[in-house]
Amino acid sequence: MMIYSSSLLGKKIDAYLRELPLNREPKGLYAPINYELSLRGKRLRPILLTLSYLLYKEKVDTVLPQAVGIEIYHNFTLLHDDVMDRSDMRRGRPTVHKAWNEHTAILSGDAMTVLAYRLMADCDSLYVKQVLDAFGQAALEVCEGQQRDMDFEARDDVTVEEYLEMIRLKTSTLLAGALKIGAILGDASAEDVQKLYDFGIKIGLAFQLQDDYLDVYGDPEIFGKPIGGDIIANKKTFLLISACRLSNAEQYERILCWLRTTDYRPEEKIRAMTSIYDQLDIGTRCLQKIDSLYAEGLTMLDQVSGRSEYKRELENFVNTLMKRNL
Repeated sequence: MMIYSSSLLGKKIDAYLRELPLNREPKGLYAPINYELSLRGKRLRPILLTLSYLLYKEKVDTVLPQAVGIEIYHNFTLLHDDVMDRSDMRRGRPTVHKAWNEHTAILSGDAMTVLAYRLMADCDSLYVKQVLDAFGQAALEVCEGQQRDMDFEARDDVTVEEYLEMIRLKTSTLLAGALKIGAILGDASAEDVQKLYDFGIKIGLAFQLQDDYLDVYGDPEIFGKPIGGDIIANKKTFLLISACRLSNAEQYERILCWLRTTDYRPEEKIRAMTSIYDQLDIGTRCLQKIDSLYAEGLTMLDQVSGRSEYKRELENFVNTLMKRNL
């Protein structure tokens, strides 16, 4: 029996993506889709889906449509995020709305959503409703999380609890949904389906808090983007929200000053905010929360049945992502 590594699964997913009939007319619709999908990321969600399936069944090719469908949907969310955030670059290349225009980016993103649903439905009729229900829930909750994130921009009183709920919706649910769909297609028990979903929620939260941490304390060569972007954008992160909650009056006034000023040198703002985080030991608090969430997730994975070799592969894959520069 062949054992699939996460690396080999990633290659199978890429090969399936390349075979999709996307080099078609109208070019103005499909060229941006191909462009967005060529900005290759970690393929985290489709690999999680396939590994979840392989816990129970062996014919992994049968779930490649769903794996690629969830990857296309994830990339759609990035495409529309770039439009809403007015982001000019992603993974070192111009974003779709910069390379083309906003109208094209919106329409191509809409088409990606349709493609994702078509791929999700490409399974045995026995599973179609469960798969589409799980995917639809995750897809809608991503949108709910994005709206909460936008609402936070106008608020100075966001709590840590509100932030964690926002990233649960915006980030974790699609990871959890991928694991759930793989388990459904693998005929896992209802208990295992729920445990894998909960595992995905916990690691999704840990991943996002890791990004928050690395934006301030990471090595830009490893992290893949300049440090301090969230600070410059006044983005509500675990670090900023925790600092606002734990600061004394003088520190809080300095935080508000930096959040409200528009005349500053970026490196000066990054240095000043990082200094406040250091005074409050925010980085350590963030790492402790990451470790706690990750441990809770692994506990849930331990309780799942299925083939032990794929439980190990699933844990190793997630662990590799968690260890980058931490």
